[in-house]
Amino acid sequence: MHYKENQLTFGIKGHFLNTTQCFSPDGHWVVYDTRNDDTQIGSTGSIEMVNINTGEIRELYHTQNQTEYGPGVGAATFSPVQNRVVFIHGISNANQQNPYSFSRRTGVAIDIDKPNVPHFMDARYVTEPFIPGALRGGTHAHIWSADGQWISFTYNDYVIEQLSSTNPAIKDLRTVGVMFPRQVIVTDDHEGENHSGEMFAVVVTKVTEAPRPGSDDIDKAFDEAWIGENGYLKTNGSRQKRAIAFQGNVIDEHGHIKTEVFVADLPDDLTQAQEGAPLEGTAVSRPGVPQGVTQRRITFTKTGIAGPRHWLKTTPDGSLICFLSKDDSGFINIFGVHPIGGPVKQLTFNKFDIQSGFNISPDGKLLAYIANDNIILSDILSGEANKIPTEKKPVGKVVWSPDGQMLVFNSYIKEGDQSYFQIILLQSN
Repeated sequence: MHYKENQLTFGIKGHFLNTTQCFSPDGHWVVYDTRNDDTQIGSTGSIEMVNINTGEIRELYHTQNQTEYGPGVGAATFSPVQNRVVFIHGISNANQQNPYSFSRRTGVAIDIDKPNVPHFMDARYVTEPFIPGALRGGTHAHIWSADGQWISFTYNDYVIEQLSSTNPAIKDLRTVGVMFPRQVIVTDDHEGENHSGEMFAVVVTKVTEAPRPGSDDIDKAFDEAWIGENGYLKTNGSRQKRAIAFQGNVIDEHGHIKTEVFVADLPDDLTQAQEGAPLEGTAVSRPGVPQGVTQRRITFTKTGIAGPRHWLKTTPDGSLICFLSKDDSGFINIFGVHPIGGPVKQLTFNKFDIQSGFNISPDGKLLAYIANDNIILSDILSGEANKIPTEKKPVGKVVWSPDGQMLVFNSYIKEGDQSYFQIILLQSN
């Protein structure tokens, strides 16, 4: 397949793509934040989108009182079913003493026909008594489910972070959560720390400060994916409608940290707490995992997940969870495993390292990624790989359009004395 290359952005600022879901549902717009350094969300003040046909740029949101300390915005994703964008938003009262941080951020949505009208998606409440459905800290890297109803995220807890500063036995451990439509109202503190939300948010993965060596205990859950467009089929033929695949850090028998693939199967109702583990947490414990959530480790590899940071990806039918690891020759390639576990299958066979995260085409047939400074498309079934020639050097990630006919990527392009992240479009001929 041949692709026509077109540079979409040219301004002397960053145009930073998220790792996935960058296209509007109709494929006409691409959303981005204006970072020119992927570590600088806290000092970034705007979310924009560009039209792939006309090059028109629209600002969707701009923070108020933006400084180098926050609030900060970034990592924008389009809903797959409506013209709504969700992104990370730092806490509005950010300053030098309380800057943007892992535990001081939330998810905000914008409807593209109503720019600068923020919808706070997850409620935040950091004052006792805590409130079910409102978390106490930082949601990050928001990913829509295929039906556009739920949003997953990684999470760091502000209350536990503050407690850890005086009690070294307690640590703020990254974990994974989800939110779903159900309004949560909290008391406005007039200081910007607490806010209501349009969705009910819970943590769905269990982490512990002291994983037992050789066990399935984890001290970090992160970089997740929704499994399939409609979950996956179990061995008994029934369908698990909602499930999250995520990366978890275990301790092996030799005391070494290793990252493996885990699955959290989600019940229909996530509003019921387990006994002794309130959804909202306590002053000395992190938010509890709801009743009915089942957490399973599904890979037991020699080397674990490896390579550049990446989010897990799954095929549309939910039959395959994909991740990066080292093959027998020591090269970073893509592997896959079924959500119920079983044998791990190597999917790409490059004799060089993959240097980026990856995405799966909407039809579930192709993997897109960067390796050897080139964009490569690999067939999931055959492993056949084809390089897509580009004039601009790709960096970061490659993201599919909803119809699978286009790809976008970032390239670091020189403008005057500096270089800026620009967006490049590849459109099939």
